[in-house]
Amino acid sequence: MTTSQRRVVVTGLGATTPVGGDVATTWEGLVSGRSGVRALEGEQYAELPVRFAGQVAVEPTTLLEKSESRRLDRCQQLALIASREAWADAGTPELDPERLGVVVATGIGGIVSLLEQNEILNSRGWSRVSPMSVPMLMPNGSAAWVGLDLGAKAGIHTPVSACASGAEAVSYALEMIRSGRADVVLAGGTEACIHPITIASFAAMRALSTRNDEPERASRPYDTGRDGFVMGEGAGSLVLESEEHARARGARIYAEVASAGITADGHHIAQPDPEGRGATRAMRLALEGAGATAHDVIHVNAHATSTPQGDVAEAGAIRAALGGDIDHVTVSGTKSMTGHLLGGAGAVESVAAILALYHRVAPVTANLEDLDPAVGLDIVHGEARTLRDGDALVLNNSFGFGGHNVALAFRSV
Repeated sequence: MTTSQRRVVVTGLGATTPVGGDVATTWEGLVSGRSGVRALEGEQYAELPVRFAGQVAVEPTTLLEKSESRRLDRCQQLALIASREAWADAGTPELDPERLGVVVATGIGGIVSLLEQNEILNSRGWSRVSPMSVPMLMPNGSAAWVGLDLGAKAGIHTPVSACASGAEAVSYALEMIRSGRADVVLAGGTEACIHPITIASFAAMRALSTRNDEPERASRPYDTGRDGFVMGEGAGSLVLESEEHARARGARIYAEVASAGITADGHHIAQPDPEGRGATRAMRLALEGAGATAHDVIHVNAHATSTPQGDVAEAGAIRAALGGDIDHVTVSGTKSMTGHLLGGAGAVESVAAILALYHRVAPVTANLEDLDPAVGLDIVHGEARTLRDGDALVLNNSFGFGGHNVALAFRSV
């Protein structure tokens, strides 16, 4: 078997999200439809037009040593927590460090640390600025810390492609193993940028929901009453291995990473192509790379941010990518419960897609009361849905500002 033909599988999962502090509680929340979105506390948010977000359910500083927390940006803290859970879930594989890689993505990185240190500079002088400021703010910081934690030496990488970053990390990890550079790769995405400046910026773009009176119901993908996305924070991690490596050590396998489709819209810096053509091509490329057809797909974890334009564009793209063969395909929008985790979304939603395939249960799309007739898909809402048994494929879609499109295909094993 050539390296390009190597099958790549998932043997470990980790997550910390607004719905739960680990994979088990996050998955239970997604299946039951429990929202993690809450009102934000603090005077700094009082005058903003949006005063709620999806903050992580478990404060990361309660899970890390104090010395660790002090030198890490919040997004790095979340990445480390998720990666440690995934590594333990995979059985803490033993291998040559030169055959172990790390790919942890982010959309923004340590912006909160940058802002905090700038405030210290202005109020207390340069000598009080933390000597860890640069490692805390640099976008590759999360990947670097995870790599140091695991002792990885095959390569440490940080894709930055806005809200597609986490999914692109999984794609990059897939290629690292297929190319022969590594046998095992810890892949993931992280974000923690809930701050007045980011909320104000997205609000100025009119991208955010303004349902301050009922934040837990604000993210409502595919509903006629949707009015924007909800900011969230969190991290997700996956341990990817070559199948032969996983089988040799007797690892539990969740799914195969069958393929990834990556395209660009070439349309607008912030708006999706209204026809969803780039997203359609990404899904088709994922199916082609997996050697699959639309009939093999049983479920899609959609990007589904709850924006008026984005949801309809993606729905049209899903219909176009799968052709007329969509009656058996269920679609879930888990951002309805977590909010939009930006650079962490693709990784956390990959965890959800893999568990949907593994357990044959499609999570709920919360807050969907009046389905937009333009959607034309079987959206799972009300209660979770049982998926059919047998060989099957699930897709996870992630799209980002700048026109980035990533579709990941996971196959049952």
